[in-house]
Amino acid sequence: MTDLAPTPGLEDRIASLPCWNGALEICVLKGGLSNESFLVADASGRHVVRFGTDYPFHHVSRARELMTARAAHEAGFAPNVEYAEPGVMVSAFLDAKTFSANDVVAERERVALLLQRFHQEMPRYVTGAGFMFWPFHVVRDYARTLKAGNSRMIPELDQFLSLAQELEAVQAPLPIVFAHNDLLPSNILDDGERLWLIDFEYAGFSTSMFDLAGATSNAGLTPEQSEEFLTAYFGGVPSLEIRRSLAAMQCASLLREAMWSMTSELYLDAPGADYVGYTAENLTRLQEALDHYNSVYGNHAS
Repeated sequence: MTDLAPTPGLEDRIASLPCWNGALEICVLKGGLSNESFLVADASGRHVVRFGTDYPFHHVSRARELMTARAAHEAGFAPNVEYAEPGVMVSAFLDAKTFSANDVVAERERVALLLQRFHQEMPRYVTGAGFMFWPFHVVRDYARTLKAGNSRMIPELDQFLSLAQELEAVQAPLPIVFAHNDLLPSNILDDGERLWLIDFEYAGFSTSMFDLAGATSNAGLTPEQSEEFLTAYFGGVPSLEIRRSLAAMQCASLLREAMWSMTSELYLDAPGADYVGYTAENLTRLQEALDHYNSVYGNHAS
């Protein structure tokens, strides 16, 4: 979704940071849709430098992201944060493979167990005011933001809100955990011995279902593979209520991602990002997920 041309001036800013030891080699890392990252080598080793600002329209706070990254390292899930100042975070580089969708499919039980541990253990390490991430609130708030910004998608908002309400209504009650909430395959790393998580912009307290839906949906798991994922996570064959919750939340995950992109059309301009194309891609995937959901659980969401 992005090219490798960084924003001018960022390499100079990297060089000015006080955390380096000796001469630097700086390479651009393939970026996401809202951040820019670099691989930096100095005499002490390799490091990842990540730039980002607060995005209130996306509920993103860099101070909260930094806290979570440090907590995740302390809990054993993420690389060490070596230096930070407003707008920039330097982390240890992991000599690890970045997962693709196919890797998540192949390692789905390992990923499920990683999430189970993350959900259970992270609450002991996070600090400060608790942040609640509930995707249906996010969708409703995006609708308000899109309307206020005179988005091209305003004619579709009532339909999106109605769909979100139906998908929320069928969610099974589950315990509150601390979740990652942005489980793209590329946010999972494998060093050959263990799995790691990175990028905690949206991490916060929620139920486990959005992470389970995001991990399975973003990687394109089949319904059968998704059920195996749930079985590994819950330690037994999931109930019909849990399976329906997952299928509904997979739709909600795609709806939220599409509305993220619609909002980004208004307020972001990452190098090379095609937000309009990403919106269309996610709306297509949403319709496919809804078709499956309706075929299995009845034509209630549309």
